[in-house]
Amino acid sequence: MEPASEPRWLSADEREVWLTLVGVMMKLPGALDAQLQRDAGLSHFEYMVLAGLSEAPERTRRMSDLAGFTESGLPRLSQVVSRLEKRGWVRRSTDPTDGRITLATLTEEGWAKIVDIAPGHVEAVRALVFDPLTKAQSRQLGSIGKRILSVLDPDDYCLRSDG
Repeated sequence: MEPASEPRWLSADEREVWLTLVGVMMKLPGALDAQLQRDAGLSHFEYMVLAGLSEAPERTRRMSDLAGFTESGLPRLSQVVSRLEKRGWVRRSTDPTDGRITLATLTEEGWAKIVDIAPGHVEAVRALVFDPLTKAQSRQLGSIGKRILSVLDPDDYCLRSDG
């Protein structure tokens, strides 16, 4: 039996970078949620569902595509879409070309909501992420994020040239 290889421990510099990244991953979602809850009564996930529909042709996506866009499973997405339907912001329907597919469509009320809340959300993103960085650091962050994302999920929406 071959001896176990030594773990590739992080160097002190790598550990510092890793813990900083973990801090950002843990705190940024809460900060974005807090702004959206305060200003719009929505979670960041609910906002992303509305935003994903607002960016789609005819403001409509297959539920499976919307799940990919929001990085969620269909059960969670279905629950959230049900809540958004009750508020009149989203409507579900069967795809007329394939009855096995469910479509989600942003309603006019949903469009008005996203138009109303997007400026505040963008301002929060700018204040939390972009304002502390130089333009060069912002470009580096994008490049670094894409490199890591390409290892995690080479087919991710953000890596598509049309996405």
